Amino acid sequence: MRILVVDDEVRLADGVRRGLEAEGFAVDVAHNGVDGLWRARNARYDAIVLDLMMPGMSGWKVCEALRAEENWTPVLMLTAKDGEWDQVEAFDTGGDDYVTKPFSFAVLVARLRALIRRGGVERPVVWEAGDLRVDSSARRVWRGETAIELTAREFSVLEYLIRRRGQVVSKRDLIAGVWDDDFDGDPNIVEVYVGHLRRKLDRPFGRETIETVRGAGYRLAADGG
Repeated sequence: MRILVVDDEVRLADGVRRGLEAEGFAVDVAHNGVDGLWRARNARYDAIVLDLMMPGMSGWKVCEALRAEENWTPVLMLTAKDGEWDQVEAFDTGGDDYVTKPFSFAVLVARLRALIRRGGVERPVVWEAGDLRVDSSARRVWRGETAIELTAREFSVLEYLIRRRGQVVSKRDLIAGVWDDDFDGDPNIVEVYVGHLRRKLDRPFGRETIETVRGAGYRLAADGG
């Protein structure tokens, strides 16, 4: 298995390289974001260990560039910053996991192995279905060039459906994915929010994006309706 380590702390990066090689990995190292991005573009890796705070080009920008190019190599973010919004930004720009410095090397290896087992799964920041676009990072929605304002819950329902576009999603799955497994309110709340989305996404544009599949759930049309 081949790993790319990108970190401007030379001693730390070399220490991680030696440790991973002792675990049986083949490891390449880059000491800045520009070189790391070049290596990630020009070689095939099973995972990337990516420092966030680097001069010139940050790890956030490296990951964002790779995802924009549809490179889905698993990325483990490595940083001294441990604020919750730093973690949110790491995931929103396409990262798969997050480890703060100082860290346990055994935990780092375990998380890398878990990422490699899952493999590179498509996770674009902007999801598209025809001319319907949903930006998960900015939490914005467009129909063509028209921006559409949604509440936080409406956005979450739409995002859940567009990530599974073309598939039937049950009401139970929507509740578990958007609310939580312990939700004990009226399950018809899903119908209410689907109705809100139809009024905002479909009716003004003469579309039928979200189909009701009788007895099964809902399906968002892959072509955007």
